[in-house]
Amino acid sequence: GDCVITVQLSEEDQVEDDVVFYLIFTGSTIQHCTSTRKINPGSLETIAPGHDCCETVKVALCASKEGHPALVVAEESFQFIEDEAYDAAQFLASCAGNQQALNFTRFLDRSRPPAADVEFLDEKVALAFRHLKLPPGWNVLGADQSLNENTPRETLMHFAVRLGLLRLTWFLLQQPGGRGALGIHNTEGATPVSLALERGYLKLHQLLTEEEAREPDCWSTLSHTVHAGDYCVKHHRGLDVYMLTAET
Repeated sequence: GDCVITVQLSEEDQVEDDVVFYLIFTGSTIQHCTSTRKINPGSLETIAPGHDCCETVKVALCASKEGHPALVVAEESFQFIEDEAYDAAQFLASCAGNQQALNFTRFLDRSRPPAADVEFLDEKVALAFRHLKLPPGWNVLGADQSLNENTPRETLMHFAVRLGLLRLTWFLLQQPGGRGALGIHNTEGATPVSLALERGYLKLHQLLTEEEAREPDCWSTLSHTVHAGDYCVKHHRGLDVYMLTAET
């Protein structure tokens, strides 16, 4: 989700300015409707929705004008694929509270991937995480609520901070248990906050310690989501387009 889709109109579809175009993606369990913006008379832009599973869906380009019925202009198939980022996000989501798995992720730290790879990992995995359908009651600290803050353990927050994943850290902070994870020591006595300072991740440390820390600039152009029952509405601030997602 959140990548740009360009729609090229044929000459007969290039119509007056008061016609509004939108795309409808119909999957097996959910449907997305996205508004578009016109780049020029022959081109539209919109944002790909984050889907709940990997499948081929039907996408319809529709045109609407006040006082007239909506028309389907064209139809095409669109494939949502399972990539490494999707797999990684699913693995990490299932690791919350699993000490054996979280200790295993520390092997990544020893290899110290290049900064460009870390940036790519951060962007793709955080985006995939945003679009995962997390189970009800999912918590950054895992399902075992009997553990208290004095119990030393690894958390997903330690993982994100150790690798310097700014976007993923921001996402986890917004989830249940995210703030609580900041004060938890691992078996070496490090909290996510002390790890950020030790590694010299100044932006990350600021994000974790400021009460009213702003959303990272690199993250702020993405979609802002509002949920309402079986529906959610996203506003993509970068392109100023909207997306309605509903369970079918």
